[in-house]
Amino acid sequence: QVRLVESGGGLVQAGGSLRLSCAASGRTDGGYGVGWFRQTPGKEREFVASITWSGGSTYYADSVKGRFTISRDNAKNTAYLEMHSLKPEDAAVYYCAADPGYSGSRAGMYDYWGQGTQVTVSS
Repeated sequence: QVRLVESGGGLVQAGGSLRLSCAASGRTDGGYGVGWFRQTPGKEREFVASITWSGGSTYYADSVKGRFTISRDNAKNTAYLEMHSLKPEDAAVYYCAADPGYSGSRAGMYDYWGQGTQVTVSS
């Protein structure tokens, strides 16, 4: 089992920045890929970004490319999502997910999910 806890969400003005963190605990020694997803009420969970265990490969949704950066520090068992130039449409609950392999944008393939952190962007 891997437990994930997100933090760093909050209220920010449009154009501002936030950094989300995803701390993992439990059976993390085998390595895992991490994905960030977001969801707004009434909509399906949307892929944002993903990263492999080594951090050598990342993948972004077109809507965030160039504004968001995913990274990880395996020594701290923590993944990050740096968000810049935030737009009102970026407002959502952001979830991190982990998978023993690498599932990229496929939400259904991730085994573990955090509880989410709210990001609100004021215009």
